[in-house]
Amino acid sequence: MGNIRVALLLLTLSICLFPQLSSAQLRRNYYSNICPDVESIVRNAVTEKFQQTFVTVPATLRLFFHDCFVEGCDASVIIASTANNTAEKDHLANLSLAGDGFDTVIKAKEAVDAVPQCTNKVSCADILAMATRDVVALAGGPSYAVELGRLDGLSSTANSVNGKLPPPTFNLNQLTAIFAANGLSQDDMISLSAAHTVGLSHCSRFANRIYNFDSQNPVDPTLNKTYASQLQALCPNNVNPSIAVNMDPITPRTFDNQYYKNLQQGMGLFTSDQSLFTDPQSRPTVDSWAQSSSAFEKAFITAITKLGRVGVKTGSNGNIRRDCATFN
Repeated sequence: MGNIRVALLLLTLSICLFPQLSSAQLRRNYYSNICPDVESIVRNAVTEKFQQTFVTVPATLRLFFHDCFVEGCDASVIIASTANNTAEKDHLANLSLAGDGFDTVIKAKEAVDAVPQCTNKVSCADILAMATRDVVALAGGPSYAVELGRLDGLSSTANSVNGKLPPPTFNLNQLTAIFAANGLSQDDMISLSAAHTVGLSHCSRFANRIYNFDSQNPVDPTLNKTYASQLQALCPNNVNPSIAVNMDPITPRTFDNQYYKNLQQGMGLFTSDQSLFTDPQSRPTVDSWAQSSSAFEKAFITAITKLGRVGVKTGSNGNIRRDCATFN
């Protein structure tokens, strides 16, 4: 009996001290008995959206990252603002999120809920995680098993975004610190940065690197000179703010390790990109993944799986939204 009492005491202590171990466990095939075909339903909806516009890929990927880094992976970034609340999506850092990412999740949610067994049984947060996996594969990136079991968050405020998302001006140490705050390593950060191998950026996000960089250099000296000239041609001074350029000038529609090859050539679009190569701490990793696509893909799968575990809502901390853009 004494041993049983000790075991029960240890179990109670573990639950009190480490509640996240008992409540926040994601797992593969979470919906196998709830909505068995959920992954194929989401994949079909995402594929249909992808066939309409390639922007589906970078928009969904970026939406997942912006969601998880603010209040955890709980689809709070999808909530629309109301007269009484300015939501996350209307924070300055999120205004450039493309509408196609939101639309992808909303359409996939509609497809899931159209199946009677699945209606209101699958969270928007899980649908975003599945859609992210699917767009990576559709763009030629690696396939991976996605962990599920998140609930949707109950709060979304613009103020909660402050200081949570890395601006394009960050250096390596700043990037490493903001990822570490989310339980992600420097290698995780470097691999997730490869999301910039697809998608577009508005000229204003990097104009500081091609015009009036500092008193000695009009152009950032870490930028490839030919590439800098191309960027100036695409983004003249006082350019229309709606103009955007490919973040990867070589393979802009393929999720691959070209991102790292570009950094080796001084063709990282943002300061935060190029710093991964100019800083000697991270350069060996960039060189390794530029050489080996399989090593990069393995690291990316590890990192995006860890990203999907950030701040997961369970129990009374979340629910399953009927409409991804509004609280129940």
